[in-house]
Amino acid sequence: MVEVRRAVVDDAAELVRLRGLMLRAMGIGDPGAEDWQPVALRSLRDRLAEPDGSLVAFVVDQPAAPDDQPVDPAGSTGPPRLAACVVGVVERRLGTPDNLSGEIGYVFNVSTDPGYRRRGYSRALMAALLDWYRERGIMVVDLVATGDGEPLYRSMGFEPSAMPLMHLTLPIDPAGVRS
Repeated sequence: MVEVRRAVVDDAAELVRLRGLMLRAMGIGDPGAEDWQPVALRSLRDRLAEPDGSLVAFVVDQPAAPDDQPVDPAGSTGPPRLAACVVGVVERRLGTPDNLSGEIGYVFNVSTDPGYRRRGYSRALMAALLDWYRERGIMVVDLVATGDGEPLYRSMGFEPSAMPLMHLTLPIDPAGVRS
């Protein structure tokens, strides 16, 4: 049985590390550019501190070795780290005929450390997140699936959407950027 727990503020750095793994695997961004990490870390710490906020993360800790030393997939020991995570938010949009409240769950981060894959962690984490959405009365949940993740999401009831997704990145004056 996979032991899933709700993430706490102290997990923020590990959540950012796992997000970086996911982004690199998806080919998003420059793997050498680390400017996003401090901003993501501050945001996660703030949002995880909100007890009833719109963001939630669930995690699976890396298993400990028999002598209670954490095991890193590369074989080194050190402070406890996370094996996997899922992060989701509730977005508030205008209602539609299919979703009167307009509240939508969005899963934006499912990541498993490469040394811990194929153990059922992502399925257990997604189940915990979907339960959280159900408890909040969220009826619609969206995500963007990679080819590797799509079979899992389909097995959990997700279907491709007819809604075409488009993306625009607006240029921002660096003087106006909040950090």
